[in-house]
Order: sequence, then structure tokens, then C-alpha cells
Amino acid sequence: MGTVHRSGLKKSNDSARLIFTTILGVIFGFFIGVSLPMVSLSKIRLPSSLITSLDVAFTQLRRPSTPPPSNKSLEDEGSEGVPKIYVPTNPRGAETLPPGIIVPQSDLYIRRLWGEPNEDLKVTPKYLVSFTVGINQKMNIDAAVKKFSENFTILLFHYDGRTSEWEEFEWSKRAIHVSVKRQAKWWYAKRFLHPDVVAAYEYIFIWDEDLGVEHFNAEKYIQLVKKYGLEISQPGLEPNDGLTWEMTKRRGDREVHKDTEEKPGWCSDPHLPPCAAFVEIMAPVFSREAWRCAWHMIQNDLVHGWGLDFALRRCVEPAHEKIGVVDSQWIVHQVIPSLGGQGNQEDGKAPWEGVRDMVRTRCKNEWAEFQARLLGADQAYLAKKGKG
Repeated sequence: MGTVHRSGLKKSNDSARLIFTTILGVIFGFFIGVSLPMVSLSKIRLPSSLITSLDVAFTQLRRPSTPPPSNKSLEDEGSEGVPKIYVPTNPRGAETLPPGIIVPQSDLYIRRLWGEPNEDLKVTPKYLVSFTVGINQKMNIDAAVKKFSENFTILLFHYDGRTSEWEEFEWSKRAIHVSVKRQAKWWYAKRFLHPDVVAAYEYIFIWDEDLGVEHFNAEKYIQLVKKYGLEISQPGLEPNDGLTWEMTKRRGDREVHKDTEEKPGWCSDPHLPPCAAFVEIMAPVFSREAWRCAWHMIQNDLVHGWGLDFALRRCVEPAHEKIGVVDSQWIVHQVIPSLGGQGNQEDGKAPWEGVRDMVRTRCKNEWAEFQARLLGADQAYLAKKGKG
């Protein structure tokens, strides 16, 4: 009998233990179930599609079962109506937006204040040409703009602040006008030609205002750039006293050239500037991809661009094949010191004399400063890579 008594007692204890464990499990599960929707899945690095699906699912569970009126947006319902979203693959700062609403790039297409948006553009320009201009060169710019078809967006940067006087030209009505006084081309390019703003254009022309274009046709130029695979290019220059480099001289016996012979000792390598992989900064043309790289290299205090032309080769590979001069579509550099009138009269000097003296000094300093920064950046990168 004693054996039977002990067996019954043991079974009773096991049953009590089982019941107690079950009750604890139910209580624990209840608290887990209550707290789980409050856990922020946005902090867990899961695939973005899974994160979005789970967040939306939890939000739907917490919302009333009655659907919102069809004429109300989620935002109209308050915070409970907006899905909790975190997509780490979105552009920086836009992680809380659904990917389908994000537009990461812009354009320079003009939009009307009336009508349907899909009717705004009769022609969608594929290329962009920008000129940095003053009113004294308006006839020269008029001649230049007429060399560009409706496939080009025209963008004028006005360094003298005079924009209304350009309205006499019919093309000016469809052009973009940006007016900031007393700035040079690369200042405007850095601030208004961000790669995400000009991403709609296959090629970007960034030109001076003192170029003769009698022998130039923009559509034919584009055809040749594509034919020869040029990512960075410029039209050939008619030889004159203003030329500095052999590389940019027009050659009459070909459509395009990509290298040249310079003075003895000027080129350490036939594939390096100024014998190859080189164009000047007065009339460069960039592909969309090449400009994205070049824009990042432009320093915020760069004015005249000296030194930049020697470094553009870093943006394409192989540079000696993808940088070249288009000979059959050529221009004339008129070498007009048009920015001279934008100076100040100081120490008895005329405004243009002050600008001239500044250019002579600053361009040399700018070249040296740019090269020093580039060298310093190279060394810092290589040192960090070596430690890694």
C-alpha cells in the first residue's frame, strides 16, 4: 500500500507542475503578443521588400477593419493611417518613403502654370548647352545658339545681371536664365549643373561666350562623338595666336583625333596630357557619366578652371581613347577678355586692369593649389588603403 500511495503522490505533483508551467507560458505569450507590434522593425536590417511588407502588415492589423472612404488619402486619417516604412536601400534621407514615390533626379524642362503636364513638352531635349554670358556678347551668343537644334536645352549664366535685354531673341523665351553677378563659368557649373539635375541629358556642353561657330553644327558634332566613343571632347580650334596646346588644334585631314606631339619634354607619356587624354576648358563637352565624375572634382573656390583640364582624364577609362578633339566640327576662340568690365576700379587702375592682373596671379595660384589638393588626396587615399 505504501508503494501505491507514493505513486499517486508523484502523479499529483507532475500534474500540478504541468498546469503551473502552462499558466506561465500563457502569461508570457500574452505579454509577447502585446509588445511585439511595438518593436521597431526599422532598426532590423532585413531585405527592404520584407521590411516594407511586414511594416504594412502590422499597421493593417492595428487599424480598424472598416476601410477609409475612397476620397480620403492615408494622410487624411492621421498617424495611424500612414504605413510605417523604412527602406535602407532608398537614397539617403528618403528611407521612410515607399520606393515607388521617390524621384531621385530632376531636369531643366520648363513647365507651364496651366494645362496638362503631359502636354508641356512638345519636344524633349536630349542635350544641354550652357554659356556664361554678358550683354556685350549677345550677338555672338545669338549666332552660337542658332547652331543648336531644338534637341538642346539652352542655359545662360548671366555674370552681369542683365537678363531682360535678351528677350529680343525668339530662342530666349525657351532658354533658362540664371543671373548671379560677377561669377565665372565653373562657379555656376558647380552650383547649377549638379549631375542629378542634368541627368536627363546625354551630353552637356559647358562653353565660353567668345567662340566663333561658323563652321560648327551641333547635331553633326554629337554624331561624331558617338561614332568615336568620346566621353569628354571639344571641337577643334582654328590655329591662331590664342592657342596654347597642340592637342586642340584642328586637323583638316580627319574627323577626330585623340593624341598629338608636343614640344620635347612636355609629355612624360604619349597617353597623358597634354599629348593625349586632354581638352581645354573653354569649350568642353561631357557625356552624362563623365560629367557626374567631373562635377565632384570641381572645387567650390575654383574660378578659372586652371588645372582641371589636366585632371579630367581621371573620369574615364581608358582616357586616351575616350577623350578627343572633333576636327570636322571646329570653332574659333576669339580670346575676348569679356569679364574685364566686372572688376572694381582700385589704386588708380581701370576695372579691366584689375581683373587682368588678378587673372595672371590667380590662375597660376589656382593651378598650383588644385594640383596640390589632388596630390594630397591621392596620398591620403593610398596611405589609408595601405593601412587597410
